[in-house]
Amino acid sequence: MAKLVWSPQAIADLDAICSYIERDSHEYARLFGERLLALAESIPALPLLGAVVPEYSREDLRERRLQNYRMVYRIEGDTIQIVTITHGAKPLSP
Repeated sequence: MAKLVWSPQAIADLDAICSYIERDSHEYARLFGERLLALAESIPALPLLGAVVPEYSREDLRERRLQNYRMVYRIEGDTIQIVTITHGAKPLSP
């Protein structure tokens, strides 16, 4: 199974999303954070399950979705790097 690593941007994104949700509900922020982490941890088992990121059309750059959020990851040999987590309505900038 591939090794999972997080970019500094993805860590900051996760923190920002959970902090935003926490303004309304500490419990929901915790649960959503756990679901995002579980999603990330599931990626190395089936890395090609995620869709190719449409903004880039590269086979090595894929995404999985959780509710309104996109978790973008890069497949680099035997390593999966979580690149960013962004709202689904927001296009990725090049």
